[in-house]
Amino acid sequence: MASAGEDSRALFGAVVRAALEAWPALQIAVENSFGGVHSLEKAEWLGGAVEEYFLRNADLELDEVEDFLGELMMNEFDTVVEDGSLPQVSQQLQTMFQHFQRGDGAALKEMASHITQRKCKVTATNDGAATDGVCPQPEPSGPDFQTIKEEDIVEDGWTIVRRKK
Repeated sequence: MASAGEDSRALFGAVVRAALEAWPALQIAVENSFGGVHSLEKAEWLGGAVEEYFLRNADLELDEVEDFLGELMMNEFDTVVEDGSLPQVSQQLQTMFQHFQRGDGAALKEMASHITQRKCKVTATNDGAATDGVCPQPEPSGPDFQTIKEEDIVEDGWTIVRRKK
C-alpha cells in the first residue's frame, strides 16, 4: 500500500504532465517533430524532468522555472517560446508545486480537472503561428445528450460532431 506522500507525489507528477500536455507550444513542437523522430518520447521525459526539478529545488522563483522550461524547449525541441505562454505555464507549475508542498491533494485534483477541461488541440500554420483547434466540451447531461455513433469516429481518433436535427 502506497503512503500518502507517495500518492501526493504521484498526483503532482500527473498534474505536471497534464499541464505540459496542454501547453500549445509543446504540442506544436511534438506534432511537428521539432525534437526529431523521438519528439513524443522527449515530451514524456520532459514531464519527469520538470517534476524532478521542482522536487530537488524547493524554493524556486518564477523566473528560474521560466528559464528552465525555456532551456528544455530550446535544447530538446529547438524551439524558442515567444507566444507569452512560458510565464503562464511556469506560474501554473509553481502553483501546483505549492499545493503539493502543503499536501493539498484536493487543489491538485481540481487543477488537473481544470486543465483537462480546457485542453485544446492546436496546429501550426506555415508562417509559424498557432491556430486553435476545437476544444473538447464537457459532456452534456440530460435529455438532449446525443450518443456517439461508431461511424462518427474517424481513423485518426477525432469524432465527427453533428448538429442535432
